[in-house]
Amino acid sequence: MNRRSLLAGAAVLGTTSVAGCLGTFGMAEHEASPASVDESARQDTGYEQTGVTEDTIEQSVDLAVFSQEVSVTNYITEHEKSVTVGPLTMDGGGGFLVVATPQASVLGQELNPVSDMSPKELIERVEGSYAGMENVTHQEDGSVTILDQETTQSRFTANSSYNGSDVEVSIHISEAVETEEDLLVTVGVYPNERRDEEESNIISLMESVSEASPEDGESQNGSDDGGNESGSDGGQSDGGENGSGDGGIL
Repeated sequence: MNRRSLLAGAAVLGTTSVAGCLGTFGMAEHEASPASVDESARQDTGYEQTGVTEDTIEQSVDLAVFSQEVSVTNYITEHEKSVTVGPLTMDGGGGFLVVATPQASVLGQELNPVSDMSPKELIERVEGSYAGMENVTHQEDGSVTILDQETTQSRFTANSSYNGSDVEVSIHISEAVETEEDLLVTVGVYPNERRDEEESNIISLMESVSEASPEDGESQNGSDDGGNESGSDGGQSDGGENGSGDGGIL
């Protein structure tokens, strides 16, 4: 499970189907705002914010008498932590993502399908674009409060690898919550052997999500790190599935 693969999977959470709806209603461009996690929670859990990836999907939508170019921009705020499993220290073995995708409401009807997706539906989207994850199995559901909104977070297990070694991981994913203009989905992953410690850390990070922009000075990455600037295939980039040089789970 490398970082680029998970970013490619997370990027599909708010893409193609909403683009077609936006074009139908003459809404040519929609952009989210990157979200963050409170610094105190990062310090308490040991997770470091490592970057913000911009993922822009540009799609031509064929209408009755003309074509409409539609652009949807999502942001993924990334966090990592080194985790030790037995004799192995896994750089980036713990990961946490905050995915921001724009709301697209017309006449009170939300067009972004992420707004109504269950964690199981969300993980299926991630899995479909993520080459480093196999045998995804639902384990349990729980409640979590994100931005004062109570929502569902679910834990899944999956088979993965780290530098050639097989690793079973736990993946937590939350249903979308709303900001004034966006939808936020959180994803956490860590080696299952460290669940006793890392599960509570991931829940703490979820509950500490903030609408504030990530701090000035954090690195911001474009399409070379999992983003897609001109795709119509759900936000998956060529580098997303086959990224190399990333030893960590992210």
